[in-house]
Parts: sequence; C-alpha cells; structure tokens
Amino acid sequence: MSSALIGQVFLPLSLFIIMFSVGIALKLDDFKQVFRQPLPIGLGLVLQLLLLPLLGWLVVWLFALPPVLALGLLILTLAPGGATSNAISLLARGDAALSVSLTAITSLITPFSIPLITAWWLSLWLGQSEALVFPVMQAILQMLLIALLPVVLGVLMHQRWPGFSQRLQAPMRRLAFLLMLSTVLLLVWTQRVRLETLLAEMFWPVVLLVLLAMLCGYGMARLVGLNDGQQITLLIETGLQNAGTALVVTGTLLQNPQMSAVVLLYGVLMQVPALLLIGWRNRQGLRSLYVWAAR
Repeated sequence: MSSALIGQVFLPLSLFIIMFSVGIALKLDDFKQVFRQPLPIGLGLVLQLLLLPLLGWLVVWLFALPPVLALGLLILTLAPGGATSNAISLLARGDAALSVSLTAITSLITPFSIPLITAWWLSLWLGQSEALVFPVMQAILQMLLIALLPVVLGVLMHQRWPGFSQRLQAPMRRLAFLLMLSTVLLLVWTQRVRLETLLAEMFWPVVLLVLLAMLCGYGMARLVGLNDGQQITLLIETGLQNAGTALVVTGTLLQNPQMSAVVLLYGVLMQVPALLLIGWRNRQGLRSLYVWAAR
C-alpha cells in the first residue's frame, strides 16, 4: 500500500473517527470549565498553544536542524494532545476532567491555528513560493471537516442521546485506537528506510523536546500552586502531542514523507515517558499486585 493512499484516505478517516470518539465523551459543560477553573485551563492553553511551539524553536536552534525536519517537528508542536492524553491522564491518576476540558477547547482552536501558522512557517523556512503551494483556506476547511466537525457531532449526540452515547464510547475508543494503530504501523512500514536514517539525526531533538515540554508543564503547574492531579495532567498535556492531527497536515495536506517521519518518530518516543509515568503513579498498586502474585 502506498504512502499516498495512507495519507489521503486512512489518516483523515482515522482522525475523523478519533475526534468523534472524543466528541461523544464531551458535554457542553466541559467547554464551560474555562470560566469555573480559569487558572488551570488558562495555564494549560498557554503551555500547549504558546510555550510548546517556543520549545520547538529552541530545539530546532540547538540542533541546527535542516528546514524540512525542523518544520516536521514544529508542526507537531501545533497539535496538542487529544484522546491519547485524556486516556493517559486518567491512567496516571491526573485530573481527567481538566484534560478533557483542554481537549474540548483546543479542538475549537487548532483547525484554524494549525493551517495559518503552518503557512507562515513554510514561508519563513522554505520561501514564499513554497508557502503559496500550501492552500491555507483549503487546509482550514479540511481541518474543520475532519477535526472539528466530528467533535461537534459527538457533542450534539451526547446532548441528545446521553445513554446511547455512553454505551458507544468504549467501542468507539477501541475502533479509533485500532484504526490509528493500523495507520501508524502502515506508515512505519512504508517509511521504514527513511525512519532508520532519521533516527540517528532526530532521536535526541525529539527526546529533548518531550522532556522539556513535560518538565515545563509540571514545573509551571507546581509554581502557580495547582494540586497534584492538575500538575500531572499539565505535564501530560504539554508533553504528549496529537500525532494523528500532525500527520494529516504533513502527510495529507503537505504530502511530505520526511516531515511525516519526524511526526511518527515523536509519536512513538513520547509513549515511553508516558508509560513510565503511569507505572510510577500506580507503583503502590503494582507493588500490591506483585506481592499477591508471589504468594
């Protein structure tokens, strides 16, 4: 199967279903949390939408990355974590409600912010001619159709049929996970040679960005006095990105395999600290399970 078919068909379909699975778990009340919890929500948005791209620029500058690889990493910083970060916040015993509220709000912002900022960065890195090739309005429309529309449909379904939506959440999450996993595996297989070459050049930039983002998220949350669960959630929300959305931009809209390979690498490597965090936060339960199994 060709990379073009994956980028043009499977990626948009997977993202649509993933965002729909996010939407049916949301209530209109989740969007109102910004008024009830202005500090954690406001800080989370600043970390995701402002600080993370700045950290991306810092990493690009430190490693003097070539333009195409730099853009792949920077585009990823424009896509805050979605369903994955919600699930990891729950598993790591963070503030799941805060995570969901951040996802709700960023899902309204990113369909506009990602295409506009991407076009600007393309002109900075690759020149005005390359930026003109990127159709901003078409990109916004596509992002609205595959990222915002399914969230809106999901929220409306939850409001109209809450019981049915509740029953649908688990199978939709499983379907979304399987679709995205299949798409990523297909992309990894088709890009395996490029990924092997890329690993040597991009391993440390990706690792540094993940760690810087997580440390900044946790440190800022601790600095302003948020509680333990909120600190963990902002650590996760800042460090884990929505690789699916970024892949739609690099693979479907820009059709650039090198940029997509950078996003894939980040999507894989960011899971390692996330899994370690889940283990650490649940260490007492794991210890009890070990003692029980050793009897």
